[in-house]
Amino acid sequence: MKNTLKVALGQIAPVWLNKQQTLQKVEKCISEAAEQGCELIVFGEGLVPGYPFWLALTDGAAWNTKVNKEIHAHYARNSVSIESGDLDAICKLAKTHKMAIYLGAIERPQDRGGHSLYASLIYINEKGNIKSVHRKLQPTYDERMTWSPGDGNGLQVHTLKQFTVGGLNCWENWMPLPRAALYGQGENLHIAVWPGSEHNTKDITRFIARESRSYVISVSSMMNVTDFPKDTPHLEEILKKSPNVLANGGSCIAGPDGEWIIPPVCNKEGLIIETIDFNRVYEERHNFDPVGHYSRPDITKLHVNRERQSTISFDKNE
Repeated sequence: MKNTLKVALGQIAPVWLNKQQTLQKVEKCISEAAEQGCELIVFGEGLVPGYPFWLALTDGAAWNTKVNKEIHAHYARNSVSIESGDLDAICKLAKTHKMAIYLGAIERPQDRGGHSLYASLIYINEKGNIKSVHRKLQPTYDERMTWSPGDGNGLQVHTLKQFTVGGLNCWENWMPLPRAALYGQGENLHIAVWPGSEHNTKDITRFIARESRSYVISVSSMMNVTDFPKDTPHLEEILKKSPNVLANGGSCIAGPDGEWIIPPVCNKEGLIIETIDFNRVYEERHNFDPVGHYSRPDITKLHVNRERQSTISFDKNE
């Protein structure tokens, strides 16, 4: 098996709060990456159908306002329902092109009643199977007004050629224990997804790479004021305070030594493609391995609960 893996970073803007049209953009990117021989493609946090930028622009913490309730309802209608087959076409593309995919999506899962929203990082393997759905453990600041906190079920890693790949959403990447949960399962290719911009990716990407002696791929979305569709509910209210650039990208790759392979790419929409060599992982683990020869599990050890949480369970019929 070759040491190398060809990866694509899908730094694109959503068709904001439009699930179907954003999925079409994602599918187009997957096909373009396949034409260039990519084996893994990654998209930013909550790309489908987009990040909740309105919260910072419409007094999102105000209680019981018509504006925020109506935008939230629109957001929920455009969220992803995996059980309803929203990602079937993307799974089919993954299988057709033998390409693995990490997709950031706002999920409305049936196992939590089908009404609340979660920022989920979904891994689809090269056979077109959804292998994990990681719901963001702790939404950040105003995100808590529209996203629910997730659970540990998605703290999983996956084999991709010689690599072991895992991922976290946005500021979860600053949480030491979820990182350690992935390291302990053998992760050596870490996926960090963001809504944008380079102020998020420029420090933590290299830090995680140096801490874990792994490759780190950070992928952010784009979002300019011109990306708000004209049929967005309460668009005039949103635009009153919106800056021209809400997310400028900043996608990047750091190597296992913590140095840049691709520094943050800003204000450029499209695919960023690179080939990475697994052998570099072994080279850097020679002097430091946080869960191997440079660990002391007899002194400190992490307990992880990966049970999928729900408010209801049923006894099996006898």
